[in-house]
Amino acid sequence: MNAMNMNLHGTTILAVRRGPHVALAGDGQVTIKDTIMKHRARKVRKIYKDQIIVGFAGATADALNLYDRFEGKLEQFNGNITRSAVELAKDWRTDKYLRRLEALLMAADSDHLFLLSGNGDVIEPDEGILGIGSGGAYAQAAAAALVHHTELDARSIAEAAMKIAASICIYTNEEITIEEIK
Repeated sequence: MNAMNMNLHGTTILAVRRGPHVALAGDGQVTIKDTIMKHRARKVRKIYKDQIIVGFAGATADALNLYDRFEGKLEQFNGNITRSAVELAKDWRTDKYLRRLEALLMAADSDHLFLLSGNGDVIEPDEGILGIGSGGAYAQAAAAALVHHTELDARSIAEAAMKIAASICIYTNEEITIEEIK
């Protein structure tokens, strides 16, 4: 099988903010074509002195490259997530090598939540809920309902919403990793 022709399917990454508390959740499934290759992949991590959480959807090697570059930007700008996100997005958009990366990066700290893409996008959602990947829309919809109709904390909402997404999306499983900033 030619690695370039592999049909890589998604993941589900969800961020939920309640006040200064943010939870970022990712499922563990890695799928190639119609085969589940791994059940417990870790797609969310804490970086920059455990003050920022990042998650990715897309090609793993590309995402790890972005993690490293984003952490470098955080070091360069003393942990300023907004400046680091904008500078990474600018580099990603204009650098010939980076433009080929196939991933989305989500980053959150106690004050901000951003989605970064290779198109130069730096998006901060209005309601503090963001889902990406093949099950992202399902998880985001479930989280929005829970935020608006319950008093659950960010972690509980993220966990419940991810389980709902896993029950709908065939590329999402219930092996969920959650990282939090309180």
